[in-house]
Amino acid sequence: MTEKKKPQHAPITGYPVVDGEITLGGIKLSRLANRVGSTPFFAYDRRLMTARVEEMRKYLPKQVQLHYAMKANPMPAVVHHMASLVDGLDVASSGEMAVALDTGTSPELISFAGPAKTDQELSQAVAAGVVLNMESFGEMRRAAAFGEQQGIRPKAAIRVNPDFELKSSGMKMGGGPKQFGVDAEQVPDMLKEFAALDLDFQGFHIFSGSQNLRVDSILETQEKTLDLAIRLAGDAPCEPPTVNIGGGYGIPYFPGEEPLDLKAAGAGLGELLPAFEEKLPNAEVVIELGRFFVGEAGIYVSKIVDRKVSRGHTFLMTDGGLHHHLAASGNFGQVIRKNYPVEIGNRMAAGEKEEASVVGCLCTPLDLLGNKMELPVAEIGDYVVLFQSGAYGLTASPTAFLGHEAPKEILV
Repeated sequence: MTEKKKPQHAPITGYPVVDGEITLGGIKLSRLANRVGSTPFFAYDRRLMTARVEEMRKYLPKQVQLHYAMKANPMPAVVHHMASLVDGLDVASSGEMAVALDTGTSPELISFAGPAKTDQELSQAVAAGVVLNMESFGEMRRAAAFGEQQGIRPKAAIRVNPDFELKSSGMKMGGGPKQFGVDAEQVPDMLKEFAALDLDFQGFHIFSGSQNLRVDSILETQEKTLDLAIRLAGDAPCEPPTVNIGGGYGIPYFPGEEPLDLKAAGAGLGELLPAFEEKLPNAEVVIELGRFFVGEAGIYVSKIVDRKVSRGHTFLMTDGGLHHHLAASGNFGQVIRKNYPVEIGNRMAAGEKEEASVVGCLCTPLDLLGNKMELPVAEIGDYVVLFQSGAYGLTASPTAFLGHEAPKEILV
């Protein structure tokens, strides 16, 4: 009986190897580490971000607008670069809104989503002139009141919690009871009240889920989303200027996963749009993505500070950890922990391999960055690289845990 092979990670092709080291932005890893000055650090490649947006422009219907969801990576330098490539930005806090406005993006091209917006956030958003994606009746009333106080007509869209979900998604944001958005069946009543308030109707934001690699699932949800927008538009005060259909496009993280077929996804969406445009000819369709734009454009680099063998198993002890990269440890949405793609970044040409686990510097068994992986034999001082780290890395992690210093970030 032949032994069944373990599934492998999808090939990482964005980081060429030179002299046995991965490169980022044409710079070898060891030189980049010297440039940063210390480990651990996150490094992001603007070339890969640009290439991803260009790829989307190539395959998606030309009339579809692309917005960057800043929560994936709100590093100001990243946001400024992305703002130069996409058609708009989506923020989830007043802090992100400030960064978005600093890019020079027109306020009407910035949308503010998220549950439990405070009075301060609503007041700031109204004053800034960004589009508020309203998530409740109460939020709508408070936004109108702040507009009246300030003598401003707030720009507002309704975030809809659809009565369906994005199947096979890593994180479901719609369907069933949710803290996000207004249930689809309640939206007609909300629109009636909306019409009586001094609000500038900007359309609908219908977001069902994220991190999906199945084209058929994405297209099924997009079809339902467009149909729902058409139905809801019948109760709107005017034709919706914008229908944000969310994102959902995923990237491969774990063994056995394959990249999303973007060409097929774009072609499928192109077949859905004519029926939508016939009903709502003036509505602009927006796809809002974060991870898909930047996730594969970033790495997390830590240094091996010790090497030990415990009861026959090798541990590579690094100066990094889950306090910087919670997702890679398996504690950010994973039900069963799986390994991110990991390499010894300065030993890419090494022939000898070993099974080892990569761990961080925290006093918890949860601080596991790579479990029983086949890696080049590594030594103290070598660099461990975690790929797919451009999204939901530093700002999605408990950086204050145990009081270690925060890592640096660099855009190359």
